[in-house]
Amino acid sequence: MNPDLISIQQNRRYILYNGNQHHSHKKNQSFPETGFKNPKIEHYLRVLAECGIHQSVIEHMAVFFLYLTRRNRRLTTIVQYHNVIKRLMLFLETLNIKRIENISRDNLGAFIEFLQDSQLKASTINSYLTNLYVVFGFLIEQDVINPDLMRHKFRLRMPDELPKAIDPNDIRQLVSAVDTARERALILILLRTGMRIGELLATKIKDINLAEKKIEIPQASKNYEGRIVFLSDDACEAIKIWLQKRLPGKDNIFYGNNNRESLSYPRARQLFIECTKKASLSHKGYTLHCLRHTFASELLNAGMRLECLQVLLGHRNIEVTRRYARLTDNTRKEEYFKAIEIIERGDINGHYRFHN
Repeated sequence: MNPDLISIQQNRRYILYNGNQHHSHKKNQSFPETGFKNPKIEHYLRVLAECGIHQSVIEHMAVFFLYLTRRNRRLTTIVQYHNVIKRLMLFLETLNIKRIENISRDNLGAFIEFLQDSQLKASTINSYLTNLYVVFGFLIEQDVINPDLMRHKFRLRMPDELPKAIDPNDIRQLVSAVDTARERALILILLRTGMRIGELLATKIKDINLAEKKIEIPQASKNYEGRIVFLSDDACEAIKIWLQKRLPGKDNIFYGNNNRESLSYPRARQLFIECTKKASLSHKGYTLHCLRHTFASELLNAGMRLECLQVLLGHRNIEVTRRYARLTDNTRKEEYFKAIEIIERGDINGHYRFHN
């Protein structure tokens, strides 16, 4: 082990929080000293505790922050590591994972999908991953986490590359293989509405109007505007069947176990993975997020105007819609010959079809 890390561990008791302290603190409660001379770093450790993050994680981060300060790292750099660890651990709590040493590659993959669903840019997510891998590298040197987590690092494609849509044949194969009411409703709603996964999991029964074939999505945050999305006949039918089978008294259309009000993102992800396995598609690498890409691609290929698709997807910037929507080669071919036919008929600048 790095001698500097050994030195840090020897001084560990001077920087760690009291192990008997409860890790969910109110602002007016007294807070144990960490031994940091920098009050700003002390503040960010307090924030982790106030978020309810497990004591052991705070201890690891305290050691890590000391390691960084001894190397004269700027506070802004430390804050970046703090922010990504906080976001990761709050997500892992939905998986009942409270200790960072228990994280797996599959958990990390689920976290990345969650960030994608939050409409973060690929460059932002890659920046998060870069910072996470720095923290992970430090924790591996301390024998805290499994080194396998650093093998074959995740890296997202940049925005100029086309997002992944599900092949039409695979869509038919997937939907045909799903024989449970809940999973069928979940997949068809995402496929036919283009909703973000988080939006669907927050949807309540009162938000769904089957008579008018629509779902009202309330404004979730300053980044997500409220909007209305529409339901196809097959999605409506799937919802009706699920409503007949689901437990009564639950507000959310999809609910979790153990009295959870809503189905968690990791559980929804796991259900989708199980569906792709059942359809013999697990090797294709499809994710829940691909259903939104597929929705955008199919509507654009069917001739929907980009401005209309932008509203349905809830994009403020139409350039984001351009990245989501993928035109197939066939669509470009059809559009080309349709335009050429108009030109050759002379409907634009007079007849000028050339004859050989």
